[in-house]
Amino acid sequence: MGRVRQFRSFCGIDEVSATSSLWKSMVAEYIGTAVIVLIGCGSCINWGSPEKPQGEATMVQIAIGFGITVASMVQALGHVSGGHLNPAVTIGMLFVGRVSLLRSFFYLCSQLIGGITGAAILRAVTPEARHGALGGTSLAEGVTPLMGLGVEACITFILVLTVFGVCDANRLDVQGSAPLAIGLSVTTCHVFAVRPCCCESLSTRRSIATFCINHGVAHI
Repeated sequence: MGRVRQFRSFCGIDEVSATSSLWKSMVAEYIGTAVIVLIGCGSCINWGSPEKPQGEATMVQIAIGFGITVASMVQALGHVSGGHLNPAVTIGMLFVGRVSLLRSFFYLCSQLIGGITGAAILRAVTPEARHGALGGTSLAEGVTPLMGLGVEACITFILVLTVFGVCDANRLDVQGSAPLAIGLSVTTCHVFAVRPCCCESLSTRRSIATFCINHGVAHI
């Protein structure tokens, strides 16, 4: 019976059948991810022109756009779902046993659908001439796929490390705002990676969402 109970706990079977908190958490992850993709990718839209080059998105603008939005959403929704809002964070939490298998699966689905929703809204409210890649990810000139993979691995590690560090229940020395610390880590990661990765991903939700809206699900 003990092994059966452990298996049910790992899979999260009781969470699905006995409580509505999972569904509330899924909605929170959906909304938070949609807002992050909408505002973050919106900050990447190029409004410049040869006559007005000052309208081009800058590295600082993109970094702040993502960082502050992430901090705001974690602060607003963290008490509902834990404020993962990123597949890397959810998978990390699964590996250390902080979330169940089923909960992590539903979180990932909610984040993906939320990201696609945010990208769709961004496309709808942006003039067609300004769509571009809708803040999607690409590699800068001279950057190889392996280099890009290395950059993504580094910034994803930094983000997950920050989340685990500030959310460790065993720490008694943590002061200040955990959402702010997470948002600042996102900001610094973007400052580091925007140039080599041309609006780097830091999350598969963003890359997949913008790809789906730009090219259609049929092209996946």
